[in-house]
Amino acid sequence: MSSDLWNFSLSTYARPGVEHACLRLQAAGVNVCLLLGGLWLAQRGVACNEQRLQLLRNVAEPWDTDVVQPLRALRMQWKAAATEDAELTTLREQMKTLELEAERHLLLRLERSAQSWPQGEATDLSAWLEGVTAGAAHLDRDALHQLRVAVSGT
Repeated sequence: MSSDLWNFSLSTYARPGVEHACLRLQAAGVNVCLLLGGLWLAQRGVACNEQRLQLLRNVAEPWDTDVVQPLRALRMQWKAAATEDAELTTLREQMKTLELEAERHLLLRLERSAQSWPQGEATDLSAWLEGVTAGAAHLDRDALHQLRVAVSGT
């Protein structure tokens, strides 16, 4: 499955500081796939508005709630026990692979939802970042700034 958003996500996540910032934001309640989607759309010059944000949320939230989060919760539940059980460690790694595949499918769904949106209209990274992180319980502003710097170089 080839995806521009997937490839963008992989290259962005590999940048220094991005993984740590994303994990901190995820811990604060931010959907990292939605966040990466917003960064990707900003990079492509897609204008951010409430209608687009809502459409992306409507795509992301059910899949994240029903598929990604249960996989992540089970993987995390096994973390301590897996340190002393080689077979459980193997299963936990398989669960991690499945969780990543579920996130890949979510990114593909987000990309398909936005494929017809005009590009080159705007370059406002902040609008997308604020829009996709809205509603996070305790938004980690330092992690958000770190992500903004890593992506934009400023």
